Amino acid sequence: MTEFDPTPESEGSQRRWQEGTDTFGRIYDVILGITSPTTYTEIAELANCSSNAAKKHLDRLTEMGIVRADRDSRPPKYERNEGYLEWQDASRIADELTLEEIIDRVKALEEQRAEYESQFGTTEPQTSLCSTTTIMRPSTNG
Repeated sequence: MTEFDPTPESEGSQRRWQEGTDTFGRIYDVILGITSPTTYTEIAELANCSSNAAKKHLDRLTEMGIVRADRDSRPPKYERNEGYLEWQDASRIADELTLEEIIDRVKALEEQRAEYESQFGTTEPQTSLCSTTTIMRPSTNG
């Protein structure tokens, strides 16, 4: 079995990146797509650019608050800043919905949460899952 590689293999996708996206844009796309701390050399490989260019752009994205850097690790590792993504979502919602629509949506979500808490008897999803799950084992007797 081969190891999964999220990097596009086709020439068409490589050409698309080379023609339509500058290095900064490719680094931005890659960092938003990764889910764990990653070295700048690995990010450079995914973004099809040099390590120096990746580090330069990652440092810029860190200054902008889009990326978090762990410079104590060797080599330094970078990851997306989840707070930035949440802020982006909130900004999009504020642009697309009226204040009244947002308030109505929050009320509906609060009602749904209360229903779940009542149904499962807990406010903690993990507690509910663990306490209500029964593991059935096949019988080994005859």
